[in-house]
Amino acid sequence: MKLDRRTLLIGGGAGIGLVVVHALAPSHLKGPLALAPNEQEFGAFIKIARDGRLTVAVPQVETGQGVWTALPQIVADELGAAWDMVSVEPAPLASVYGNSLAGHEGWLDDFGRLRALRIKADGRTQITAGASSVRAFAEPMREAAAVARAMLVGAAADRWNINPSECDTADGLVLNGARTFTFGELAEEAADRTPPDNPPRRQTTKGRLAGQPLQRLDGPAKANGSMRFAADVRLPGMLFASVRVAPPGGKLLGFAKDRIAQMPGVRHVTARETWVAAVAESWAAAEAAIKAAHARFSGTATSGDMRGLCEEALANGGSRKRFRRGHYDSVVEGSRPLTATYYVAPSMHLDLEPATATARFGEGLEVWAASQAPNLARAAAAKAGRTGESNVAFYPMPAGSPSGRALEADAIPFAVALAREVGAPVQVTLSQSAGQNHAALSSGALARMIALPGEGGITAAWKMEIATVNGMDSSIERLFGAEGPPSAARTAVSGIPPYAIPNVTIEAVPVDLPFRAGYMRGSPSREFAFAAESFIDELAHAAGLEPLTLRMALLGDNGRLARCLQGATRRAQWDGGGAGSTMGIAGCSAFGSHIGLVASASIDESQRIKVHKLVAAVDCGQAVNAGLVAQQVESSLIWAIAQATSPTPEWVAGMPRARPFRGLGLPRIGDIPEIDIEVIPSSDEPGGVSGLGATVLAPAVANAIFAGTGRRLRSLPFDLATSA
Repeated sequence: MKLDRRTLLIGGGAGIGLVVVHALAPSHLKGPLALAPNEQEFGAFIKIARDGRLTVAVPQVETGQGVWTALPQIVADELGAAWDMVSVEPAPLASVYGNSLAGHEGWLDDFGRLRALRIKADGRTQITAGASSVRAFAEPMREAAAVARAMLVGAAADRWNINPSECDTADGLVLNGARTFTFGELAEEAADRTPPDNPPRRQTTKGRLAGQPLQRLDGPAKANGSMRFAADVRLPGMLFASVRVAPPGGKLLGFAKDRIAQMPGVRHVTARETWVAAVAESWAAAEAAIKAAHARFSGTATSGDMRGLCEEALANGGSRKRFRRGHYDSVVEGSRPLTATYYVAPSMHLDLEPATATARFGEGLEVWAASQAPNLARAAAAKAGRTGESNVAFYPMPAGSPSGRALEADAIPFAVALAREVGAPVQVTLSQSAGQNHAALSSGALARMIALPGEGGITAAWKMEIATVNGMDSSIERLFGAEGPPSAARTAVSGIPPYAIPNVTIEAVPVDLPFRAGYMRGSPSREFAFAAESFIDELAHAAGLEPLTLRMALLGDNGRLARCLQGATRRAQWDGGGAGSTMGIAGCSAFGSHIGLVASASIDESQRIKVHKLVAAVDCGQAVNAGLVAQQVESSLIWAIAQATSPTPEWVAGMPRARPFRGLGLPRIGDIPEIDIEVIPSSDEPGGVSGLGATVLAPAVANAIFAGTGRRLRSLPFDLATSA
């Protein structure tokens, strides 16, 4: 039986919950959406069924960030739908679903103007990354809902022979006094109407869904286990495979083929120049066989001194990119500015979900995998299958982690190659160790900070020299097959502090790293904020100023961040962060949003950092769902604690050495601090939040440790042995 590409999530009332269904798509579609016989299409995002059910096609991949709730909530609010009649399905792969922020965020800057225009035109920017989902799709979805609402109201007004302005919508009904029609009753007639060019927006303030902490549409299925992830795909006659892959630039030298043949359940062995795989009747059998094979690979020795590489780049790097404001050089000439150096080591995603892909050849090629760039994943599958993209049906599955690993679907080429070779559906799952070895890491960064205090200790000049690689750029270039030397084109602008310092220079230098750098949640804002917000704290103490006072004096017209810092300090009962305090403060403006955080932290008896309490205030513009905002900030804070306290990766042949989770010292439930989050009401455009908490956690904790102990932590992950 062929599975259709639509995964439909249905949100219901009590006792209904959320179920996953698959429906067959008709072949006579006029638009991008697949329609059931009782459904009507209203543009690229909306379908309404005869029973009144509203289905919203979401272009962005659900990674746990709640986009399968937030975007349908925008549609339901503008349309006047009943939330218990709202469903969601992944949008098909079509040009209309490209992420409009790809150009604005600079993802395509290195591709040239003409190529970037072609990429945007053909939909290959259907990418979920950079906390961009709501920012990119809130307005298009609101506009689509306004069009559908006008068409429904027009159909009802015609039936009643009244002016459409006399109608309203609410709870899935078109209303005129006591008279009502359900959306389902009007859908077929309304869909035949000419869509208006400038539909009026819904004006009523009663019963609006915007901002409400509505239940997540994907929540119940994740709680009861019915949500299907990539590893849950099951096809008739499917086999399972485990793979071992050579280090970057390495080759397969040999393996014990006879041992694999003797293992129970093994059906096939494939060896290529850079990898070897065992195909078996179960994944456990495949993994046991590939372990027994003891595959040997060549590789290049890798220095573990990543900081040294960054220092060398700063000393000798010639391709510096600069941002300048004011006259930094002339202001600091003849003076002795304050300096400090901060280092963030490369870090691993540490996802619980293993990289998995399933492939099947039939009339064409079908592939199931979690991918935050599904069009590009389909292209990779077509290349591996030696076929055209039009012959590939790609089914994007939800991702099991928001860290960003799923931007690059590493398992797809192996699954496609093995399915072709064995003539049966094959599901490839990388073991945790293989996944850790070959995942792209965040690049890390070394930042040399220089600042000159002015009158009253207020900073007059600021300079950041940073050596790093933009992981998002690296991932995008790999996905488009356009890898080149590392670029620092966007890095300098990303490092601009949120403060109104009159004389600022940012210099960014790329680093020639011996491993694959890639996209990670919150980066590079996470690295920049650690350096900037820790250094601001140093400047405050050097000038004898209270850290909040200095920040407020420097914020200028950044009132939104000022409100966040004030809100966090008020809720936390900020004590000034002086000597003996356990409190530290940090703020950041990123992804179109703003956050202030107060952390309470100390060093426990075992010489480990213990975070006791986190209090955050967030201004993300118009919050689509206040509950989702709080969830995302809380989860990114917890994730950032793990990143700040886990050991630095060890290196072997251009790969991070795999380590079991139990040996990483990851925070457990008992280690999670008390977390208090305020979402500040705002009328500004929606901003992103999925990586926001990760930007401020480390500097706030480091500043708290300095207040309590006088020890300045200038490296991530935190290393008490090297603190100043």
